[in-house]
Amino acid sequence: MANDTVQAADPARASARELTLRGILLGGAITLLFTAANVYLGLKVGLTFATSIPAAVISMAVLRGFRDSTIWENNIVQTVASAAGTLAAIIFVLPGLVMIGWWQGFPYWTTAAITGTGGVLGVLFSVPLRRALVVDTPLPYPEGHAAAEVLRVGSGSREGAEESAKGLSVLVWNALASIGFAVLTQTRLVVGEAAVWFRAGAGATGVSGGLSFALLGVGHLVGISVGLAMFLGLVVGWWVLLPILTAQTPMPGDVGAWAGAIFSQNVRFFGAGVIGVAAVWTLLRIAGPVIGGIRSALAASRARKSGEALSIEEQDLPIAAVALGALAMLVPIAVLLGSVIAGGPLAGSEIVLVAGAVVFVVVFGLLIAAVCGYMAGLIGASNSPVSGIGILSVVAASLMLVGLFGRDQSAGTTEALVAYALIVTGVVFGVATISNDNLQDLKTGQLVGATPWKQQVALVIGVVFGSLVIPPVLDLLNTAFGFSGAPGAGPNALPAPQAALISALAKGVLGGDLNWTMIGWGAAAGVAFIALDEVLGKAGRLRLPPLAVGIGIYLPMSVILPTVIGSVVGWFYDKWAEGRRDPEFALRMGVLTATGLIVGESLWGVAFAGIVAASGSDAPLALVGPGFETPALIGGTVLFFALLAFLYGRTRRLVG
Repeated sequence: MANDTVQAADPARASARELTLRGILLGGAITLLFTAANVYLGLKVGLTFATSIPAAVISMAVLRGFRDSTIWENNIVQTVASAAGTLAAIIFVLPGLVMIGWWQGFPYWTTAAITGTGGVLGVLFSVPLRRALVVDTPLPYPEGHAAAEVLRVGSGSREGAEESAKGLSVLVWNALASIGFAVLTQTRLVVGEAAVWFRAGAGATGVSGGLSFALLGVGHLVGISVGLAMFLGLVVGWWVLLPILTAQTPMPGDVGAWAGAIFSQNVRFFGAGVIGVAAVWTLLRIAGPVIGGIRSALAASRARKSGEALSIEEQDLPIAAVALGALAMLVPIAVLLGSVIAGGPLAGSEIVLVAGAVVFVVVFGLLIAAVCGYMAGLIGASNSPVSGIGILSVVAASLMLVGLFGRDQSAGTTEALVAYALIVTGVVFGVATISNDNLQDLKTGQLVGATPWKQQVALVIGVVFGSLVIPPVLDLLNTAFGFSGAPGAGPNALPAPQAALISALAKGVLGGDLNWTMIGWGAAAGVAFIALDEVLGKAGRLRLPPLAVGIGIYLPMSVILPTVIGSVVGWFYDKWAEGRRDPEFALRMGVLTATGLIVGESLWGVAFAGIVAASGSDAPLALVGPGFETPALIGGTVLFFALLAFLYGRTRRLVG
């Protein structure tokens, strides 16, 4: 496997194929598939999948037919596709406009403008953060490392190196096993997720876990510190808060529905409070490195102007061009927001509303770009709770509007303010999702010796592709299914859980009935978790990042528990690897083991979304009914852990 620094310093590297037309077109084609799949699955189950790794695998399979293809060209393809696929997370906001009855469909150019302007700002805002959060940082960037390993193995396998052959074997075997198990879960012969709900004194709680190789692989990559912090959040949220809060709010009927309702209405807001405080603390901690990164970017720009040759890995977009581009993007944003207000109940207040919103987008967008980039580096883009950032954003935007207009407004004006808050949040959300993904891609580029400015251009292109694809997909799904809670929604309406929550928050703030109590208690707990982490750091013990604790409270246990288990499995493997003759090779093989688990399930997620959309059935592959649940649970659990032991055992045998 070639050394990154050698790659970057090689004179032949400068003329190697990287930002090519065929790479951009291939990335655009993959975008169509992944973006559509992510939009559908996100509206259906409230989760999206990371697209960079599957895009890299598809890219290598296609470009292998061209003799002059390079690892850097493959990297551009996955950069374009992952940016567009990540932008699909805008579905966590925009369906709220249909749910409140403000929109009846998704106007093409308005939807594309909201998505695209925020996404391009996200790219530009994160450029000066690259040096601080990607180059000079110990952050793990799990998916960035995983994508780099995929690209390296795909490139190295042509050279026939023994290590590359072993790595490719691990990647393929684990991906196939992950796909096979995911297919079995859709047949219902094995369960994909199981939950047991029970009473705890006067309250209720439960245990919920997903048999997901992808989540387990992510756990391996994020490491034991983040894994244990997430477990602490899980314990606090599910086994401390939930029993107390359910006991205070008794409900008749099913225990699972009771506990689930209290979790959504209260515990998640507590988690949002923790995430908010931890995000602010994270921002304060990284302020120094971020300022240093901006200074470094300015120094690089001055060096370039003076004629000094910069190494490839130092060549970002010029900081002056970034600043001018960001300022230029504010013009279409202002025009967009002005067009939303014109002719409606808020007409006449355009100057105040647009000026306030533009300042909000700049200030809050910059903060969010830094925090989301840090979160992606800490736990991975797919696990980063961007919807939690959406919650904070819509609350802040709504509070800004309360400050400007107050709460004593007519029903029509209040509805217009709620819609305006959602649209402003949509722009900021574009910044959040892209900065969340952007730095992960730039980490991949750093690891394979890519040119930063070419990746940054590819990210902008990916945003444009995604913003053009998302509106018709949203409109199609709205026409075919509708959204739960929207006027005229049918029996097969898509839940769109995050959009429902975010629109409810906007209504709550502007109407004065938001659950501030739980957010406040969460913020207080966030301070305590920050203090705990600092004490552990001073004592030289294993740290518990407070942001990861908040994530453990906010996300469902079915997502957190397999991630925690994966972090423990990865810790045991890494301990074993450190005692091998070539520990670096052994550790890389562990990364590829986890990567294969992620790749397989991600690729199947794309395929299954297509099957579901084509068939119109929620369970098109089901072979058995509800009566088979007990055998599926027992057999599925045994098979899952048997496969896990086999796959890690196989990696250990290959390492030797």
